This record gives sequence, structure tokens and C-alpha cells, in this order.
Amino acid sequence: MNPDRVNLLDLKQANIRILHYTWFAFFMTFVVWLGLGPLMPFIKSALELSDQQAKVLLILNVAMTIPARIVVGMLVDKLGPRIMYTAILVLGGLISIAFAWADSYQQLALLRFLSGFIGAGFVVGIRMIGEWFPARQTGFAQGIYGGWGNFGSAGAAVTLPFIAANVEGPDGWRIAITVAAVAAILYGIAYYFLVSDTPKGSTYFKPKKTGAMEVTSRGDLILYALMNLPLYLALGLLAWKLSPAGLGLIDDSFTYAIYGFLAALYGVQLWKIWHINAHILKEPVPELHRYKFRQVAILDWAYLVTFGTELAVVSMLAMFYVDWFGLSKVNAALLAGVYPFLNLVARPGGGWISDRLGRKRTLIIVFAGITASFLTLGLVNPDWPVWLVVLLTLLGGLFSKAGSGAVYAMVPLIKRRMTGQIAGMVGAFGNVGAVLFLTVNSILEYDQFFAFIGVIAGIVFALILFFLEEPSGQIAETLPDGTVQLIDVK
Repeated sequence: MNPDRVNLLDLKQANIRILHYTWFAFFMTFVVWLGLGPLMPFIKSALELSDQQAKVLLILNVAMTIPARIVVGMLVDKLGPRIMYTAILVLGGLISIAFAWADSYQQLALLRFLSGFIGAGFVVGIRMIGEWFPARQTGFAQGIYGGWGNFGSAGAAVTLPFIAANVEGPDGWRIAITVAAVAAILYGIAYYFLVSDTPKGSTYFKPKKTGAMEVTSRGDLILYALMNLPLYLALGLLAWKLSPAGLGLIDDSFTYAIYGFLAALYGVQLWKIWHINAHILKEPVPELHRYKFRQVAILDWAYLVTFGTELAVVSMLAMFYVDWFGLSKVNAALLAGVYPFLNLVARPGGGWISDRLGRKRTLIIVFAGITASFLTLGLVNPDWPVWLVVLLTLLGGLFSKAGSGAVYAMVPLIKRRMTGQIAGMVGAFGNVGAVLFLTVNSILEYDQFFAFIGVIAGIVFALILFFLEEPSGQIAETLPDGTVQLIDVK
């Protein structure tokens, strides 16, 4: 038997069962979280929202996930993925039900912001799959987890508009969201009893300290502090969008209060980073235990493009087809639903190719494709045939989703006991990308929005080409008794 092969039908294997239980947990989080996009035409019509109000709800939907993924990444390393996934599904489902039955725009905005918490569930499964699969299989396994779980956005696009359209009256969208949320809550409870954090007899490695990531050199300490800044800037961008300079949902004094609060939070984060890592200035970390944070930083920016693009495009695509090509709401939602369908094969394919061709080479290929396809989409206008535009968006989606699989094929190989924290930071940058791209979408025309993605992808392509390193050799992990275990990396 080929040791690199993963037989997804062999349910007698505990790790295969864990993989299926976990990707479905991720699937349910995405049904609840990203169901907003395909339902937005229904919500906009039922509540008589303006274009800007609708677009702000889409931005709010991804904003909370930025800090949530950082926090959840730390908590999953400490508490374990079983408890965390159950908590996220249950709590996220309850918040989503509250959103479904809100009766004012202010309530909708607040609850949609809080609903972004459920999007942090993705980080939990990265640690779970990393515990159950060896390094030589992790790319494909993580790709199946991420790709099939991401398919939840397609599941939402196919089912929720159908439910909404077949309920009499203006409350169809409320019923659709409630059904999805109740299903997520029930599965969250079931997940707790179906899984365990590690295979029997394995040790669940935990970080020595929590509150910030550990780094292993002076240069990495500075880079880590700088890489935290975009997380707060993205939330500041959201505050600007809600301010009088944008939509006018909050006044100037509240806007400046938010800016001050975010600045204070960044200051606190800098203090935590220093508190946990100051010792490296006095006592250099032994070479055996070092890792390069630069690798994490490049993966952050790569995921900002790949997953940020996916979230932004899946959120705006239905409205794009309605506004520019005059399609009906249901047909636009179904066409938009084709885009996330690619996750079934594209993201696992990106992980599988990474296992065989190498992590860096795969990322170079997919980022060349992302850059070219979105720059081409930047030339689109309403006179183009719909079929051609759909094909181009699918091509861009194919490369971006494969890129997400390639990014997370590499994440678990950097530092095992910090996998949750690294996955959380990389995942948070995906949401920074979504906030950035959706904000651009609310300001510019659709063709300019696509071109902007293409330009950013080209910049990250250069970073990968010249600065990313292929993981090789072995990862050192310290056991509870103080001995060092070496884990092979391919």
C-alpha cells in the first residue's frame, strides 16, 4: 500500500472518519456564515435597503472573523479542537438566528458583525487534521478539509435562496437562515461526541505561552509586530466605511473612539509580543528550535489574496450578475453558486499538487494564474456575454481556491505545536483581504474591483517567487518530559 495515499472511502480508519466529521463541521459554519451573499438580493428587497447598506452588511459579515481567527487559533492550541468546534457551531448558530429575526438595520449590522465569529471555525480543523495525518499526507488532507468545507458556501447558494423563494411573504430569507443555524447547532453538539483531539496514545502539544506567538530571532520579533498592524488597519477601514465619510451609520466622535480603541488594542498586542519574546534578546534560541517567521508572513499575504478573493467574490457575485447583466435574483444566486462549487476539487487539488510538486512551486503556479485571470476580468464590461464572464470568474476561482489549498498544505509544517496560532494568523489575513476587497467593491466599479485583485496578486506572486522557502528536513518538538522529537517533513 502506498503510504502517501489517502483513501477517503476507508471509514474503518479513524483518521478518515475524523477528516469527514471535521470537513462537515467546517461546511456547516460556511453555510451559516456565507449564506448572506446569495440571500442578499432577498434581504435587500424585503427590507428596502440601499446598495450601500447591502454592501456594508457584506463587509461586516467578514470583519469580526479577523480578530476571531487570532483568538480561536490561540484557544484551539490550548483547549483542543473538539471543544472549540462545538462552541463555535452552537454560539454562531444562536447569533445567526438572532440576526434572522432582527427588525432594524442597526440590529442587522451589529448581529452580522458578531456572526463573523463562526467564520473562525476553519482554524480549528487545521489543527485537528494536522494531529491526525502525517506530513506526507497533510497537503491533500488539509485540501479535502478546506475544499469540501468551503463547499458550504455553494451549499448555501443552492439551498437558501430556494427556501427563501418558496416561503410566502417577505420573511423567506429569515426562515432560510434559521433552518441553516438550527442545523449547525445540532451538528455542533454531535461533533463533540464523534471525535477526539488526537489519535490514541498521541500527545497534544501546546504552546509554552499564550497571548502572542513565539518567535525565534530579533528580526522575526520586529516582523511579527509589523504583521499584526494590518489586522487592526482592516478594522479601522471598516470603521471609516461606517463613518460620515462613508455610509454615515456612526458619527465622527464614535468613529474616532473606534480608532483610539484599535490603537490601544494594537499597543496591548505589542506589549504581549514583547512579554512573551523578550528573552530571545538575552538568550538566543537554539538552532534546533528555530523557525523563520518570514515564512508565516508570506503565507499571510498569500492567503489575503486567495481566501480574501474567495470571500469577496462569493459575497458580491450574485449582485454583480443582477446589476450588470439583468439576471433574476434566483438565477443570479444559482450562477454565483457555481463559483464555490470549485472547492470540491480545486482546494484539495492545490494540496495534493503541493505534496508532490512542492509547496513553493505550486504557489508560484497558482499565483501566476490568479494574477492573469483577475487582470483579464478587469477588462469586463456589461456588453460582454454572460457565459464568458462566468467562465473567467470560474478560472480565477479555480486558481485562488487551489492557492488556498497550497497555503494550508504548508502551514502545519512550520511549527507543529503552534499550528493553531499560525493557522489563525494566516486565516485572519484571509479576512483582511475580504474586508479590503469588499471595501474596494463598494467604492469602485466591478471591473476596477477585479483589476485591483489582480494587481495585489501580482505583488504577492513576486514575494513568493523571491522570498518563500520550501520546507524541508525535520521539525523539532519538545515532549513534556523535556526530550526532543524530530518529525519528518516532505
